[in-house]
Amino acid sequence: MFRHQESEGSVRRHHQNTASLTEGSVAKGIIGFAVPLLLGQLLQQLYNLADAWVIGNFADNDSFAAVSSGGSLTFLIIGFFNGIAVGGSVIISRYYGARDKKSVEEAIHSNFLFGIVSSVISTGIGLLMAPLILRLMNTPDSVMPHALTYFRIYFGGVSTIILYNICMAIMRALGDSIHPLYYLMISSLTNVVLDLFFVAGLHWGVGGAAFATVLSQGLSAVLCIVRMCRLPDDTRLDFRKLKWNASMIREILAQGLPTGIQNSVISIGNLTIQSNINAFGAFAMSGHGAYSKIEGFVFLPITCMSMSLPTFVGQNLGAKEYGRAKRGALFGILSGMLMAELIGVILLLGAPHALRFFVDVDEAVSYGLIDIHIIAPFYFLLAFSHCSAGVMRGCGKAVVPMATMLTFWCGVRILYVTLAVRAFPVFGTISWAYPLTWTCSSVVFLLFLWKSDWVHAFEKKREEELPQKKKGEKE
Repeated sequence: MFRHQESEGSVRRHHQNTASLTEGSVAKGIIGFAVPLLLGQLLQQLYNLADAWVIGNFADNDSFAAVSSGGSLTFLIIGFFNGIAVGGSVIISRYYGARDKKSVEEAIHSNFLFGIVSSVISTGIGLLMAPLILRLMNTPDSVMPHALTYFRIYFGGVSTIILYNICMAIMRALGDSIHPLYYLMISSLTNVVLDLFFVAGLHWGVGGAAFATVLSQGLSAVLCIVRMCRLPDDTRLDFRKLKWNASMIREILAQGLPTGIQNSVISIGNLTIQSNINAFGAFAMSGHGAYSKIEGFVFLPITCMSMSLPTFVGQNLGAKEYGRAKRGALFGILSGMLMAELIGVILLLGAPHALRFFVDVDEAVSYGLIDIHIIAPFYFLLAFSHCSAGVMRGCGKAVVPMATMLTFWCGVRILYVTLAVRAFPVFGTISWAYPLTWTCSSVVFLLFLWKSDWVHAFEKKREEELPQKKKGEKE
């Protein structure tokens, strides 16, 4: 009842640069969309590795510890706004699946405008809060100057990173995962070259690594914007159409705010864990940091599936293809679990060699091995939680993963670490926080997907919102 009709020729032109996931084989559709995401995430990890390798080999251990321990801090701030951007992409994918051209155009421009506003806010918050948060994290005195340098540069240019991620999310919502891959390739190569130039060549240390990240992401953001300005019809980004659409912004926030809050609050839990790791000293920070870099490869299948599922589910629910949405959700979740666990087994077999790629110091490697031996066997639970959350976001139930992950990945995790480390003051106690909380969230997600009528959530919500929207248009 809210689907707009299009001629056959219009649909064909509309899909030349984007893709519908509502037809054909479910497995082929998801795999075809996910493979470019997987390759893109692989490139992302490779240039993250390049960052770590250059810092680890051309700077000292304190510099490596400063960069390695900062992931939770950066995600605390930009993760909030990126979460809202993900919510916006889900809205776009639904309207795109329903062929509602006007709403697609409004959602794209509202999401991009929100990204611009988010960039300004993130810059201010990051520059003001970074020193305070680093102190709260018990950052050692020897590491603090390096960490401050890195984050001042990083947050000074954080707008490039946020706009890059928002543009990527918009293009993927339209079914285009190919061009984001191209731009990520360019960004990755640029980052590696700049890393070597600034850090190895000019000896700028962590500051050089931060400059390399900001500049390479900025290049990708520009390429994405140019591409979006050349898309056809209702999917084209037109700066003259950027205006504050209150009803669409509310819709984006309703879908994206839970994910943004989830990202930030989970980061608070991870910051608590990082502060406990920091208390074990710089070698523990480096060892855990090296493990975190390796763990990024475990996230490859998890991330590509959890990013594919909201688009797939959203488009199919928008097109009222309910059975197809359920089949896609099952295929995506099982595939993500299988691939994650296979990588976990490989990591267990080659753990010492993988760690020494980053830190060839026995003390640091020993801490990284503790992480791997405890956490790696449970990667299938991590995959199940993230992929299930992706399905829920695609059907408009973003509050469920938010509440679940805030409860277990933040609240329970903080409570566990605070109490358990006092009772058992060894590094392995911290590592157990992850599989324990993954197990809890997986149980909740399994019950929700099994018991709830999630496939009709989008349609019911639209039926409730439609009278209000018509009322707003009349006013």
